[in-house]
Amino acid sequence: MAGWPRSVRKFRPCSRNELPQKQMTSASSSSEAKARPGTVARVLTAAILIPAVVALAWWGSTALVATAGGIVALLALVEFFSLGSALNLHAYRVWTGICTLGIFVQQWMASAAQTYEVGRNVRLTDSSGIPEVPLELVLFVFLLGCAAIIFVSRRALAEALGDAGISAAGLLFIALPLSSVVRIHGVKSIGPKLLLFTLALVWAGDTLGYFVGRSLGRIPMAPQLSPKKTWEGAAANLLGSAIVGVAFYRWLNIDAFSAVLMACLANAAGQAGDLLESAYKRGAGVKDSGTLLPGHGGVLDRIDALILAAPVVWYYFHFLLDSHF
Repeated sequence: MAGWPRSVRKFRPCSRNELPQKQMTSASSSSEAKARPGTVARVLTAAILIPAVVALAWWGSTALVATAGGIVALLALVEFFSLGSALNLHAYRVWTGICTLGIFVQQWMASAAQTYEVGRNVRLTDSSGIPEVPLELVLFVFLLGCAAIIFVSRRALAEALGDAGISAAGLLFIALPLSSVVRIHGVKSIGPKLLLFTLALVWAGDTLGYFVGRSLGRIPMAPQLSPKKTWEGAAANLLGSAIVGVAFYRWLNIDAFSAVLMACLANAAGQAGDLLESAYKRGAGVKDSGTLLPGHGGVLDRIDALILAAPVVWYYFHFLLDSHF
């Protein structure tokens, strides 16, 4: 026994920090593996949607843009009202949807019947045979319809007011501002270019902000609304839109300062819209507004920045630049 050779395995003492470090490395690689499919799905979805939207904006008529915009608004409203249902707020979905389409039709009519200043106190209206319906009329009809639904349903006033409130919120927070894309596209001579500019500044800002925020983001921007949003990502988001302004100003035939300022103002509004939608989701206790778009969540998740960016571009151009065209 004593002469038999023994195989002795030597064990190296393990420091306290090694095992946790290995566990942390394993957890980190696991989270990276989970993040990769989401990033791939996000890129693939964008690769399909972006060419389709660009083709619509460039080659489509304003009527077609209004139709597509109305459909997108309806899909976003469905998700918005689902968030409201989690808070026991039940919107008048059908009536709000009808009035949403009415808003997009009205914006198409308004873009087809544009007024031009040709002299002091002299204006010409290009109606193209299409009557212009005031937007206030559509909103007033919506209000009358909500009142009629309340009276007919005979529900308790406390419940009815909440339901009418979220119906109006969907119309005012989503449908009305998003319909600005129709007015942008309807601008004579540069409408399609201006709409592509609007889409590009949102996409570029969102993309740059997303990747910079994920890789370099350290300072939380609004942790009570969206824990993952950082000031570094917001700065990159703004920079992305400013770059679009520099890239597009010659194509739009406007000065560089106006293009960059318009892009930056639209970006700031878009980021506010993103945070506003995050507040909706946090109130409802959900991560995404829907699952229709792989890697992006729902339709409302995808257009939240565009909803408030588009009106900024439209009003900036309408009040400050339109007279030069």
